[in-house]
Amino acid sequence: MTDSLRTSRVVALGGGHGLAASLSALRLVCEQVTAIVTVADNGGSSGRLRGDYGVLPPGDLRMAVTALCEDTEWGQTWSDVLQHRFTGDGDLAGHSLGNLLIVALWQLHEDPVTGLDLVGRLLSARGRVLPMAAVPLDLVAEVSGLDPTDPAATRTVSGQVAIASTEGLVESVRLVPEDPPARPEAVAEVLEADNIILGPGSWYTSVLTHLLVPGLRRALCTTRARKVLTLNLEMNTAETRGFSATRHIETLHTTAPDLRIDTVLADPRAIDCEHRMAEACRRLGAELVVTPLARPEREGEHDALRLAAAYRDILG
Repeated sequence: MTDSLRTSRVVALGGGHGLAASLSALRLVCEQVTAIVTVADNGGSSGRLRGDYGVLPPGDLRMAVTALCEDTEWGQTWSDVLQHRFTGDGDLAGHSLGNLLIVALWQLHEDPVTGLDLVGRLLSARGRVLPMAAVPLDLVAEVSGLDPTDPAATRTVSGQVAIASTEGLVESVRLVPEDPPARPEAVAEVLEADNIILGPGSWYTSVLTHLLVPGLRRALCTTRARKVLTLNLEMNTAETRGFSATRHIETLHTTAPDLRIDTVLADPRAIDCEHRMAEACRRLGAELVVTPLARPEREGEHDALRLAAAYRDILG
C-alpha cells in the first residue's frame, strides 16, 4: 500500500449497513476518511427521535461512526455501547444508546456536526461523519405494480421505510423538501477529496439520495476526485426488484446524467452480463472491475478485507 493512499482524503457516501461496510474497509487502508450520510430515515428509533425532537435521524450517522472506530479495546467497547439496543416494553425499548447519546449532544450543542465530532472523539474514530443535508428529509417514490388491474399504473409511496419494503417497482424517487440545503462541510469535503466512494447500500434510499441534494450533486459532478461506485452484492431487493446490475448503472445515469464515475466495483455474482455491464459503465466514463467481495461464509455481506484490498488496488 502506498503512502499516498494512506494519507489521501477519502469521502464515502451512503447510509445504513452498506456505508458501514465501505467504512470498515476504508479505515484499514486510509487515515483520512469522511462519511457523508443520508438523513431520510423515518423508521424505528431514528424515526421516533426525529418525530419527538425534530432532529436529523441519528441511526445511520451512529452506524457510520461506529464503523470508523479503532480496533482497540477502547474503540470496540464504546462501539458496542453505542450499538446497544434496549429491549423490553418500556419507553426506551427499541432505542439504541448511541441514538440517544447523539440526540443529547445535539441538545447541548446547536450544531449537529459538533455533536458528531464529539462522538467520534469518544470512540477514537479514524475519520469524520457528516450529514448530507442540513435538515431532515422525506423520500417520496412513484411505484408501479401495486394495482393488479393496471400493473403499469403508478402510486405515490412516502417514507423510506415504506419505499424500502414496497411490493411494487420503484420508478423514481424525490426528496421533500425538493431543494434541501446541503451541509457546507459535506460539500467542502467532496470538492477537496482525492477519492470518493459511492455505495454500496439500499439503491434508492441510501445511494441515489445523495444525488437528489442539488448542492451535493453539483459538488460530485465538479470535483476532481477519483470516483468509485461499489455495487451491492444482491441486486434483487425490495427497492430494486427485478433489477440487473446494468439497470442499476442506468438509473444512476438517469438520476445524474452529468456525473462521471471512474470505476464501478462489483462482485462476480452480481453481474448478469459482463459485456452489457461494461457498456453501461462506459456511458458513465467508468471502467468495470469485477472481483470477489463477499464473505465466504455469508454471501450477502461484504468482507471488509476483500473490500479493502479492492479499494487499495483501485485507489493506490
